[in-house]
Amino acid sequence: MTDVRRREGDGVGGLRDGSASFDELREQALTLRKEGFSRRRIRDRLKVNNNDLLNRLLEGEPPPEWTKRPNAKDDLRATARELRTQGLTYDQIQLELGCSKSSISLWVRDLPKPPPRTKEEASAIARRGWEATLARREAARQETKLEATREIGELSDRELFLIGVGLYWSEGTKSKPYRRDEQVTFVNSDPNMIEVYLSWLALLGVDRQRLRFYVMIHESADVEGAERFWADLTGGDATMFGKTTLKKHNPKTVRKNVGETYRGCLVVRVRQGADLYRRIEGWWYGIVLGAKPAA
Repeated sequence: MTDVRRREGDGVGGLRDGSASFDELREQALTLRKEGFSRRRIRDRLKVNNNDLLNRLLEGEPPPEWTKRPNAKDDLRATARELRTQGLTYDQIQLELGCSKSSISLWVRDLPKPPPRTKEEASAIARRGWEATLARREAARQETKLEATREIGELSDRELFLIGVGLYWSEGTKSKPYRRDEQVTFVNSDPNMIEVYLSWLALLGVDRQRLRFYVMIHESADVEGAERFWADLTGGDATMFGKTTLKKHNPKTVRKNVGETYRGCLVVRVRQGADLYRRIEGWWYGIVLGAKPAA
């Protein structure tokens, strides 16, 4: 794909509507839009750094449904006025509708004011206000995470390969100059990390019979439940699991990783993995060199 920044020339005028290069780029942009890409993802994928050009490329193509937000200002205004006639204050209306006080003021300022609040009522409103604020923040957090999840889509083999190399070099054991230990051993407590790692090993063609699993968990936890959980997650039978390592409980330590969701860590070891380890180390340094800017 030709670099869009080079083709743009001097500003937006570097690509004229109807030119072969513009039509080709517009076709690619419309295809991505129809596949559900956001403007940001299209901009990054096609290396379009000019908003005017991006607007021209997407002209006439509606945004995906998931990017649309309903415009309910008229309904909100009518509801706000109804609540005001019922005697609710600006704070109470804001709690019910989640809109700004300035908007509420514009909508209802011609209506009569409600009677003064007692201390108890004011305290209850403040408490509900804080709870509503926390709920809105959590909703915004979840929406950001969901949008980011959609941006990833299905991974190619190469993308999974590179992710797996970085994952192992972050969480796997590594040989040291003072302690040569070329083993492929990965340890983590996150089931999602374990699943991605096992998918990566499968992509590399590692035979499952070479895998050995070990559970590491505090002795005060549900050991048998954790062993069942990791066996179900990995699909490994009893012959693939070694002896569980129990961490001694220290009563003076206030641990946070307790409860039903605590299942310890899983160790995933690849037997006869010296050659694979050397390749992983080489792949990692290949990534390091590839990420460095050209001199």
